[in-house]
Amino acid sequence: MDDIEIDEVATPELDDPVLIEGLPGVGHVGKLAAEHLLEEFDGELVRRVYTTEFPPQVSVDGDGVAELTCAEFHAVETDGADLLVLTGDHQAGSNKGHYTLTTTFLDVAEEFGATRAYALGGVPTGELVEEYTVLGAVSNGDLVDELEDVGVEFRPDEPAGGIVGVSGLVLGLGGRRGFDAACLMGETSGYLVDPKSAQAVLEVLADRLDFAVDYESLEDRAEEMEEVVGKIQEMQDGPAVPDDDLRYIG
Repeated sequence: MDDIEIDEVATPELDDPVLIEGLPGVGHVGKLAAEHLLEEFDGELVRRVYTTEFPPQVSVDGDGVAELTCAEFHAVETDGADLLVLTGDHQAGSNKGHYTLTTTFLDVAEEFGATRAYALGGVPTGELVEEYTVLGAVSNGDLVDELEDVGVEFRPDEPAGGIVGVSGLVLGLGGRRGFDAACLMGETSGYLVDPKSAQAVLEVLADRLDFAVDYESLEDRAEEMEEVVGKIQEMQDGPAVPDDDLRYIG
């Protein structure tokens, strides 16, 4: 196969769609948030993106049918905005691959008429979180005020180490192409999958784009993590994790 191949599954008419990126990262916050949107709004699969930058593996469904690993775009219609939701199980395996793949993702978004983008992810604190703050970064300073109005915090030099991976490049490359792009990062310990942080990020996104979504399934997943959280609390008395090991990867 070529380094990147795109399957065109469907091409629905979308009204000024907003690109929502939720690939694996710290706490799986972005991926959980994106998948929740797809579950709640019955997103329609529109594109599959295959690349040799992904691991050499397939996923296997409940019937034993294998599918080459890929990233997927789904079209989602909400009361407030049409969304083009990007998610998957992997990010690129090299620096060049991140740039090439993000460029492809932005190409697809532009095909559908998107000019706005939100990258969703987590920012690690190194300790358990009780009050879930959402931090922000933007491609254009004009976007700061409107995000602060929905509760996003902007802190100097945070996240430490910057934003790497697709989430960072959605801002960097997207901004160079004229996208109004923002990254919404829910605080999370960095130790475990964090549905509560994903919910905090989604609440901000829903407020900003003026749509309503039910969070019951995320709340159920959060309850299932309570036993794990108990074990993490025991770890708090152990040696601290160096900050360099907890930089944001989105």
